Amino acid sequence: MQNALRKFKAEIFQALSHPTRIAIVEMLREGEVSAGTLYENLGLEQANASQHLAVLRAKQVVVNRKEGNQVYYSLRSLLLVDVLDTMRQYFEIQLAENLGLLDEIRQEAAISGEEGS
Repeated sequence: MQNALRKFKAEIFQALSHPTRIAIVEMLREGEVSAGTLYENLGLEQANASQHLAVLRAKQVVVNRKEGNQVYYSLRSLLLVDVLDTMRQYFEIQLAENLGLLDEIRQEAAISGEEGS
């Protein structure tokens, strides 16, 4: 069972492994959006967006419905929004740590520069 769960997790992360697909998921966090709106708001060519949406559909990240000649997309589960929000928090922590390290390096360089004068 553990291996099946790990495989499932890996497949979801694989589906989210492209910045465009993450942008699509982020855009769908507020609810259903038409394919045309997705293309326009993300500045994507239809063929390119269709490929990314196909990956997200295949991994059951998004679902779609047709209404006339329009296709609408939505997230299968809003839990993925929580995952992306957690990743943002993780990124912010990493960024803060790196900025702190950069400040330390600059301070050491300033001290070394003063001693060398």
